[in-house]
Amino acid sequence: MKYTNYPPIPKQDLPDWELLSKISIIDNNEPLQPVSLSSKLKMYPAYYKLRVTYALPECFVRDSVLDRLHMAADLLPSDLSLVVLDGWRPFSVQQYLFDTLVNLLKKANPEMSLDKLLSKARTLVSPPSDNPSTPSPHLTGGAVDVTLCDTNGRFLDMGTSFDEASDYSWTFALEEAALDDDSSLIQARNNRRVLFSIMQEAGFTNLASEWWHYDFGDQLWAERTGSKTACFGATSVCGIEQMWKDQINSIKN
Repeated sequence: MKYTNYPPIPKQDLPDWELLSKISIIDNNEPLQPVSLSSKLKMYPAYYKLRVTYALPECFVRDSVLDRLHMAADLLPSDLSLVVLDGWRPFSVQQYLFDTLVNLLKKANPEMSLDKLLSKARTLVSPPSDNPSTPSPHLTGGAVDVTLCDTNGRFLDMGTSFDEASDYSWTFALEEAALDDDSSLIQARNNRRVLFSIMQEAGFTNLASEWWHYDFGDQLWAERTGSKTACFGATSVCGIEQMWKDQINSIKN
């Protein structure tokens, strides 16, 4: 069994959404940086690989988020690498992901009210919002989805897939699950502990319902750390999103 010397993941609640929405944003105007140029990080743009419409073939994060990802990568055992799956996300992609999840949940739970469907969907995908006061976390460049891989480029087992709509996707889930002698789940729990530990030490906070989602500088981070202000609001990649949309539309036409 590998990576047994990392502490258990503490149980966390979901954010207080009402409190979070009241946190003021004083954007420090840090630019977005492409992750692919980093020699310390691996990049696998998950939504682009899944052919989500308008998803970009690059992962972008704010300057200081990139610095902290480097810090986290330096804390890893030598046989592991930190993989960035998603960072800044176009509004159109956020809208697609949320609507798709709501539709899937509706099909699986036809008796569930719309309010409950939206509430459940929110645990896995933030509602799309470009409101300057309450932007979706991934629209700020402060939210990042990450995982780990080995020296051969194989993703480590985390107990669920990235973005899987499962109770086991909660970061703490494998800490309280009855793992018994299931060595694969025990290893997955240990892998999550590695990721949680290095990201936390680098200054990130985790969204309790997603083992892959971490924040720095946005309202989720501010709510979790007790900061009175967030330093990242909604931002864009200087026309790259529109250029990519135009390219996709030209291919379609």
